[in-house]
Amino acid sequence: MKKNTTISILLLSTVVCALWIFGLGWVLVDYYSQTSTKIETASDVEKQDDESTDIRLLALGDSLTRGTGDDTGKGYIGYLKEQLSEKTDKKITLYNYGIKGLTSTDLTEQIKQQEIQRQVSNATIIFITIGGNDLFQGGESLQNINEDSILSLADSYKTNLEEALSTLRLHNEQATIYLIGLYNPFSDLEDSALTSQVVRNWNNQTAEISANYAKTIFVPTYDIFQQNVQTYLYTDHFHPNKQGYQLMADRVASLISWEVDEDE
Repeated sequence: MKKNTTISILLLSTVVCALWIFGLGWVLVDYYSQTSTKIETASDVEKQDDESTDIRLLALGDSLTRGTGDDTGKGYIGYLKEQLSEKTDKKITLYNYGIKGLTSTDLTEQIKQQEIQRQVSNATIIFITIGGNDLFQGGESLQNINEDSILSLADSYKTNLEEALSTLRLHNEQATIYLIGLYNPFSDLEDSALTSQVVRNWNNQTAEISANYAKTIFVPTYDIFQQNVQTYLYTDHFHPNKQGYQLMADRVASLISWEVDEDE
């Protein structure tokens, strides 16, 4: 009897241990899938450091960079890489460090990390989607629009964006930076005229800040979603769907296609 009890305890301990290891592995996989996607390994990056003919795409930002809402998981940056690969014989490598829910405050902290700064210094082209979580706040800020609160959000965002762009330029003076503008996912709802005006003003301020930094280009997306917005949105009525992301990729690609034919 005692022997059987001992065996049962050992078997139970083994099962519990296995489940704990599995659970830990799942948590780690989920964590890293949310924080960064490195298409190449660290050793691959080291090997490429001396290959000046390669094109390195660095994507920073929020859930739009992660591709949330696209059932393929590619998002605009994945489709963009595919389009650029068709226009050059050079090797194009994508490093995606987008994080769901990222705000401009989070971005300023992220680019202080040593690994991010290393990626920035090696990047050929940098893409950023940021500001949606600052402004929309899950839709709360546009459901009950208050001019003072919007101005406060905008002031904080502008300060963070300027800090982020200055830091990026400190570590890489040559890479072109493409800053993707906001669209209005609520343009077909009540008070759409007012919410659209808020988003347009936000984009105008972002474009003005971008213009103050060399080789930093603002990419408008507002008009892509302006008509029939629900056609291009995911079922959450906030993030783009596959078609929406493809249209975003088309817009960005139209501005950078010439770069892949030249050495940076």
